Amino acid sequence: MIIVTRKDSNESIENLLRRFSRKVSQSGALAAAKQTQFFDKPMSKSDRRRSAITRRARKAEKTRKLKLGR
Repeated sequence: MIIVTRKDSNESIENLLRRFSRKVSQSGALAAAKQTQFFDKPMSKSDRRRSAITRRARKAEKTRKLKLGR
């Protein structure tokens, strides 16, 4: 549980919210919740690598086309 209290009585809500969001992002609680949001079928190591290689190739092709203006 992440708790943020006001430092003094005249601290603004924006500063309090900023400190809270920074603590949440540093704790990694939100990232862990997003990872467990959907179920992924177990993949073999080679399948995971193959899909990562495909993703990287698609991204490189997309950026190459974007630089060419197509």
